[in-house]
Amino acid sequence: MARRTDDEYDYLFKVVLIGDSGVGKSNLLSRFTRNEFCLESKSTIGVEFATRTVQVEGKTIKAQIWDTAGQERYRAITSAYYRGAVGALLVYDITKPTTFENVGRWLKELRDHADSNIVIMLVGNKSDLKHLRGVSTEDAQSFAEKEGLSFLETSALEATNVERAFQTILAEIHRIISKKALASEEAAGAGIKEGKTIVVADPDTNTKKACCS
Repeated sequence: MARRTDDEYDYLFKVVLIGDSGVGKSNLLSRFTRNEFCLESKSTIGVEFATRTVQVEGKTIKAQIWDTAGQERYRAITSAYYRGAVGALLVYDITKPTTFENVGRWLKELRDHADSNIVIMLVGNKSDLKHLRGVSTEDAQSFAEKEGLSFLETSALEATNVERAFQTILAEIHRIISKKALASEEAAGAGIKEGKTIVVADPDTNTKKACCS
């Protein structure tokens, strides 16, 4: 049996990272896609994305993870940034209550710009800094439940729950896509087309910007 090349996949899922600047979005991206962490990570200017291929329910999923700066002055990129996204990680810093207070605004922007069926996970990053905690797990869990979001606390530094966060959201996206495909198959009496691409945006590019550049 011939082995798959890196460019062969069943689905391509675009997942965006949103949240205030400095909450660790870039390090979540680099930890998941390259297993790297940059202590001197600079603010992202503009947009970068990286990809990683994973297996979900026997299917090959190419995850395209997009990251952008949280500062207001870069808001002009939002429409293009959200377009085609099927998943979003809404990130705050557990040591900075202001970043959690702004989650509601980010969620509104996401729902204004993105597809109504987008899968959203609330992520409390920097869980390694428990001694500096400013946002309780209970408050975040309560907010997530109220808004219908899944929730995890992560540490990009210690690689805690980073893999789990991305795998969870990719599995949920796949579940929804599969359910839709099955419904479509039953309605049309046709088979599910293999090689279905959900989002295509320069799939041959592995990373747009190196970490710490």
